[in-house]
Amino acid sequence: MMAVLSGVAFFRLNISNKNVIFSKSRLLCSNGIHKLRPIASYVHVRSLSDTSFKVKPLDPIDHHEEKFKKILIANRGEIACRIIKTCRQMGIKTVAIHSDVDTTALHVKMADEAYCLGPAPTAKSYLNVEAILDVIQKSSTQAVHPGYGFLSENMDFAQKLEEMGIVFIGPNWKSIAAMGDKIESKRIAAKARVNTIPGFDGVVKTPEECVKIAQEIGYPVMIKASAGGGGKGMRIAWNDKEAMEGFRFSSQEAQSSFGDDRLLVEKFVDNPRHIEMQVLCDKFGNGIYLNERECSIQRRNQKVIEEAPSTFVDENLRKAMGEQAVSLAKAVGYDSAGTVEFLVDSKKNFYFLEMNTRLQVEHPITECITGVDLVQQMIRVAKGSCDVGNLGEGSEISIFYDPMICKLITFDETRNAAISTMIKALDAYVIRGVSHNIPLLRDIMTEKNFVEGNLSTKYLYDVYPEGFNGKQLSESEMEHLAALCGCIFVRHETRSRHFLNQPQPPLESTLPADWNLITEINERNIELLVTEKNHVFEVTVNGKKIIIPGDIHLSAPVLETTIGEEPYTCQLIKHDGAGNLRIRFAGTTFKVRVLTEIAAEYERLMPKKPEKDVSKVVAAPMPGLLKSISCKVGDTVVEGQEVCVIEAMKMQNSLIIGSTGKVKTVHCKEGEAVEEEQVIIELE
Repeated sequence: MMAVLSGVAFFRLNISNKNVIFSKSRLLCSNGIHKLRPIASYVHVRSLSDTSFKVKPLDPIDHHEEKFKKILIANRGEIACRIIKTCRQMGIKTVAIHSDVDTTALHVKMADEAYCLGPAPTAKSYLNVEAILDVIQKSSTQAVHPGYGFLSENMDFAQKLEEMGIVFIGPNWKSIAAMGDKIESKRIAAKARVNTIPGFDGVVKTPEECVKIAQEIGYPVMIKASAGGGGKGMRIAWNDKEAMEGFRFSSQEAQSSFGDDRLLVEKFVDNPRHIEMQVLCDKFGNGIYLNERECSIQRRNQKVIEEAPSTFVDENLRKAMGEQAVSLAKAVGYDSAGTVEFLVDSKKNFYFLEMNTRLQVEHPITECITGVDLVQQMIRVAKGSCDVGNLGEGSEISIFYDPMICKLITFDETRNAAISTMIKALDAYVIRGVSHNIPLLRDIMTEKNFVEGNLSTKYLYDVYPEGFNGKQLSESEMEHLAALCGCIFVRHETRSRHFLNQPQPPLESTLPADWNLITEINERNIELLVTEKNHVFEVTVNGKKIIIPGDIHLSAPVLETTIGEEPYTCQLIKHDGAGNLRIRFAGTTFKVRVLTEIAAEYERLMPKKPEKDVSKVVAAPMPGLLKSISCKVGDTVVEGQEVCVIEAMKMQNSLIIGSTGKVKTVHCKEGEAVEEEQVIIELE
């Protein structure tokens, strides 16, 4: 599933309507190494089975067309599985590669052959070109599909394959070289008469030079890696201090992620939309655009929600952007599937951002609205034809790779219908064992600006200026949650007493007719009166009577019920005999405590435990690598000062101290791996 929840990672979601009717969610997990428990592999989307809409069928397979016999997939995870599925349909054998921590990964099991490259770090496995070339020769592979990420935009890798007589299923290496350097690609785009963002046309070498250039351009500016992508190596600077810090973090992330710390600086387009055009070109000079995808909702420059078509793009804008995208592709002799990204302001002026010379994570939404199987077309183009994803239980999510574990795509006849389908699917999507961003995605689906299509790349900062802290329930929703939890408590109690009293019937004689309960939700107490008759619960809360069906199954991962007259899909994550519940309700997980009146009275008499003072320690918010520590024992640090930097999933995360004081202990060293909540620095 997607757990496209960077410091913490986020899920990703896309949506569309007619012609581009569908919604995709990229689910991200929290940075770090987590083991998925067996339940984590269970994806429950029963609500989707009731739909009657149809997506456009993908391209039919021509089994008489000449094809490759064997393809190696130089990737892992969802995209590797996606490519393997298409290869199977085309009758092509597949070869998987993997690191030693991915030995039991799904893509390894799905492929016809599999080879281990080495240890988990990407430099020793998925980026180990020599090891991959060795596997290519051993397996007699004819072609290599790189997927996205890793070596998908590595021109040296593509060139080596060409020299070996192996086909690279992607654009030629010269196109990758031209578009892979953001400085050079901007020059090429301008020459091809593609609109570009004003900025410094060169490499920025020092923090001081960065500040000087930023002052000349005028703040705000965007500092970004020349070889970058995926939101890595990018910082916005609004003043000289942020320009200095932005240069440092961007260059470090760029070196870590791409092995190239060159940076450029350009004017930051404030509050734009981020819209990309899918292009498909063959080796005969033909090129088409397959319409747009809007990916304006972003976190740390990484896409969270994407939809097609955009509610903002009209036919004239679509045509202009599409034609410029194809012109740029032709200018570099492009010959595969690719994406040209633009920033678009409120007046529909658009500017070239970058070209991704590979398949995009979000490519399925374009497939849904056009019926074009992009993976199949990439394979056909690579062969010379002319143009026309799941996790298994026990899978490991490590700090070495991207935080996306799955994608959720919904589609329907209208945008509103696609949103509704997405809400149902998210409510019924079960993930256990890792933190994820489903609650955020679910909340966005019902947020007023999103529903109305009022989007920009600042959407998350504008709508959630203090961050997302879970859905804020209305009074009615709070009452419904309290009533449901009361019923769950009663069901647990009746079941427990049934087991205890089996030798002493009748059961009814041991149970109260009415249950006077108190629920604690978000530090608020709500009194309930729960009565069950004929397998139906009647709950009185704040003087209102709420009816809830009695068929509550405590062991089911998904609980579909009605509360009053409103349907709900919830997930009972945890419950115990003390009345402690964790329940996902309206997309957000709530900790609820249900007590009888007597238990609540005892609770009030119990002494309260003092809260821990955490302002004097710095702990890791996620598993990662400790890249730097900027203080030592005996140093005086001030509140808000950066004291260390953690790298997780190739993103740099600055940690600050919560109070002023003298450093008592530094528990870790630079370069060490740290676990979530591990204390790194402690003050006196």
